[in-house]
Amino acid sequence: MSDEPPRAYEDEHGHPHIGHDFTVVNLKRVEDQAQKFGYAPYMESRFARVPLELAASGLSYFRIAPNYRVPFGHFHTEQEEIYVVLSGSARARVGHDIVDLGPFDALRVSPMVTRNLEGGPEGAELLAFGSPSHGNRDAEMLRGWWTD
Repeated sequence: MSDEPPRAYEDEHGHPHIGHDFTVVNLKRVEDQAQKFGYAPYMESRFARVPLELAASGLSYFRIAPNYRVPFGHFHTEQEEIYVVLSGSARARVGHDIVDLGPFDALRVSPMVTRNLEGGPEGAELLAFGSPSHGNRDAEMLRGWWTD
């Protein structure tokens, strides 16, 4: 993120614009919210919407330990999300379905559908992308939602 204040300029088409042209953030340097809320060492959760200065979407990095199930499900009333497995494997519960995910699998989840993740035998690293973003004001957490 730039330390400079946003500036006014015209883009390549002559349209007025105020703001930074781009933002670069290392996702591993974004604060780990899982540690903050007591889920470490089983999870890392790094939410980059604010550090990246995203106006209409969200991006998050997750690391889930081997065979660890996130202790809550959630849904969004408006936000559609895409989860991409970077490494390892995971299982996702999406509504009533269980989906197995491996490297570079992308899972799209519609608004109003409850979802949850569980690390595979080697754990998983994932990116999550959501849009539109409302700062998670449209999210509802459901503790203990995925039980066997």
